[in-house]
Amino acid sequence: MSEDDTDRTAKVRALNDKLRREVMGGQILITPGVAALGPEKVVHIWETVARFETFTEDNDPHGEHDFGSFEFEGASVLRKIDYYDSSLEFGSDDPADPDKTTRVLTILLSEEY
Repeated sequence: MSEDDTDRTAKVRALNDKLRREVMGGQILITPGVAALGPEKVVHIWETVARFETFTEDNDPHGEHDFGSFEFEGASVLRKIDYYDSSLEFGSDDPADPDKTTRVLTILLSEEY
């Protein structure tokens, strides 16, 4: 990986972590399946997503902290970050540039994927 690629990955990772930890720099969506679990469980799931720090090459092969999964009360929960342009119409040309990218963190049950 070149130095430019390493720098780009670090920028994307930092922006993804800011969204995940601080709810800054994008939007958060929960799917109907997660919402149906009820408000208290949604809060617990959100806290699990925000606090996750056990990234490894196995669960984060690109080093961008853009995907994760965990078990919650017998259900498999996924979280993924997608990168869109500012109009949310197309994919972003440069996820490392927050001025060109709207991040969307979606929390869903694996069966909804």
